[in-house]
Amino acid sequence: MAEAANEEREEHFDVLTTTGEKTGLTKPRSLVHRDGDYHRAVHVWIFAENTQELLLQRRADGKDSWPGLWDVSSAGHISAGDSSLVTARRELYEELGVTLPKDAFEFLFIFLQECVTNNGTFINNEFNDVYLVTTLDPIPLEAFTFQDSEVSAVKYVSWKEYKNLLAKEDPDYVPFDVAGKYSQLFDILSERYKENSEARSFSVQNQLDRYVPIHLDAELNGLTEGDRKALILLIKAAMVIDEIFYLQVWYSNPILRDWLKERSELSNLDKLKWMYYSINRSPWSVLDENKAFLTTADSAVKLYEKCTKSIPGWKGLEYRAAFPMVKPPGANFYPPDMDKNEFELWKNSLKGDQRDSATGFFNVIRRHSESDVGASSFSSACYTTDTVAQSIPDLYMLPFSQAYKPFLAKASELLHNAGDLTDSPSLKRLLNGKADAFLSNDYYDSEIAWMELDSKLDVTIGPYETYEDTLFGYKATFEAFIGVRDDEATSKVKLFGDQLQVLEQNLPFDDSFKSKDVTAAPIRVIKLIYNAGDVKGPQTVAFNLPNDERIVKDRGTSMVMLKNVSEAKFKHILLPIAAICVKEDQRKLVDFESFFTHTICHECCHGIGPHTITLPSGQESTVRLELKELHSALEEAKADIVGLWALKFLIKKKLLPDCLVESMYVSFLAGCFRSIRFGLDESHGKGQALQFNWLFEKKAFILHSDGTFSVNFEKVEGAVESLSREILTIQARGDKAAALSLLQTYGKLTPPLRAAMDKLEKVQVPVDIAPIFTTAEEILKEK
Repeated sequence: MAEAANEEREEHFDVLTTTGEKTGLTKPRSLVHRDGDYHRAVHVWIFAENTQELLLQRRADGKDSWPGLWDVSSAGHISAGDSSLVTARRELYEELGVTLPKDAFEFLFIFLQECVTNNGTFINNEFNDVYLVTTLDPIPLEAFTFQDSEVSAVKYVSWKEYKNLLAKEDPDYVPFDVAGKYSQLFDILSERYKENSEARSFSVQNQLDRYVPIHLDAELNGLTEGDRKALILLIKAAMVIDEIFYLQVWYSNPILRDWLKERSELSNLDKLKWMYYSINRSPWSVLDENKAFLTTADSAVKLYEKCTKSIPGWKGLEYRAAFPMVKPPGANFYPPDMDKNEFELWKNSLKGDQRDSATGFFNVIRRHSESDVGASSFSSACYTTDTVAQSIPDLYMLPFSQAYKPFLAKASELLHNAGDLTDSPSLKRLLNGKADAFLSNDYYDSEIAWMELDSKLDVTIGPYETYEDTLFGYKATFEAFIGVRDDEATSKVKLFGDQLQVLEQNLPFDDSFKSKDVTAAPIRVIKLIYNAGDVKGPQTVAFNLPNDERIVKDRGTSMVMLKNVSEAKFKHILLPIAAICVKEDQRKLVDFESFFTHTICHECCHGIGPHTITLPSGQESTVRLELKELHSALEEAKADIVGLWALKFLIKKKLLPDCLVESMYVSFLAGCFRSIRFGLDESHGKGQALQFNWLFEKKAFILHSDGTFSVNFEKVEGAVESLSREILTIQARGDKAAALSLLQTYGKLTPPLRAAMDKLEKVQVPVDIAPIFTTAEEILKEK
């Protein structure tokens, strides 16, 4: 009985598989190390940038492993139910008396440590999450407060010297294999602090050159005086939306943005960093599969005054606001150390509407234990080590209306004021409805108002796309598009919206999956004046909204085409691509009408096909919920390929001219190379690679000896139909395994694609445009 009681009081660990997944079992610490169970821990390194030194701690003599040896700055086990980042912060506080906010911790890598010590009685099979805290100067040694049972001393050592000591297996230091995976720590520091601004400038300039700056203008002659005044407020509201999006990407992203902007005139490199950051809206390059082009060494310096006990003459700790080298798949929608399994376990513990909300668009997921450090100290409630697994779930939901309250309140006020100024009743309804939605977190009515908008001044603003959430594809990012309606072009595209139900009933897949009630999609063509929020990297030429399945089911969707953006991309990107990648005798078939018409059809086809589905079990669900993180790429591929199928269908029905047949296929071929250059981590790029490789395999696209491609007009129609059927069927069945197999097989950079990409890179054809909103700048100057 006494032994059982001791085990109950002892700290428990989650037992992991040999690959690091939770088994669902927990065991006391002593039994885990006796039996050699795999478990989790954290390593926290404090690195002083100006001296290039790492902080080491001397382990207490009473430790059950490596007593008296020099070790990591701070380390500790992750107790059952605890999270990695919370543990890292807690261990630093408990062992050394250092309190730091979460943006000081940069996640580096996971290190598996497998060893046996103490004559075989202590087996350590440990997955360690390795963090780096980058300070400008060393923390004064007298500022530390030791936990006597853990630490007996600390010292700073040059990272190069420390690496050499480990390589020599110095007996005074806990051993790490510097020739193995732990060498990443030293490789990162070595690469990060190479002093070669000229080489870095050259690298960033090359990345920047992939975007061609384009001035986007729009005529405002058709706007009333009231709408012109409202337009000023709408642009200002869009700027607030920018603030929200930067925060949604990563929690230290806003301060990084401000830091880079403030320093942009200090040197050529600083200018280039700011310019490329402004395009990506984060330190991760969209066109390079989200590889970081900045490091934490480039990030903002923050002063934290009360991180340790008070030391006379020391103003406090200056540290770098950290961001991980690998872009977090959950962005800032979820705790950074939350994995899919933890989310699913928590979600399944919820009931009814709460469970549905967990996977909804308009909330973030946070931890009760993850509260930032205040000016005084840690919350004792959040930083007390539990000895048993937590019984209360750590995760909880926070609606956007609360998570971004200061920003949304400001945007709401601007929209209400703009609504008072506009002369358009439908625009007034939209702006007031959206302003209310920002504060209530209920977007249904405002989205209906957006779909019914009939105004010369066109506005799309709010949380929509889920591309940033690559963990699940659940959470929506904020964005804004403001433009002037092109009345002539809008009247021409009415045909597509009117044919949606006909297209649905003739889709090339089983009739049992087809909807009998597809609502015609209103289509608006605009000239873009300004955009903001989730408009990073490559610019969209159109969008089809809303994504809320409730509205799609009840009312369908609506779409907006950005004609001046399409014209710029066609002229500056698609025509140069065709000149290099399309066989000479087919290049003349690449024309703007085909390019723009397929874009319209692409957006229309988001509104047809499976959305709300019935699973084999009889349960009703949605494609998005079933395919999760695979949904975006497959949905973009569906809209593209089914859009191509739909164009041929409408041509056969004599609703479009026969002259489009060849030009639409060849323009689509040229467009494949354009979209794939966005990168395969981007949904459009991955979806386009899937289509190209499928059509190439079916011999619908032909590679010639000179490296150019052409369309095989005898094969292409059948290949388009077969891929349309494949994707639609996968979506209708909610078959995630089949979706994964399809994307893994075809959504990759094959040798023919790689050769084409290399050719385009060699001659430096721009990948996309970087818009300069001349009209918006002039409007703001008027105020």
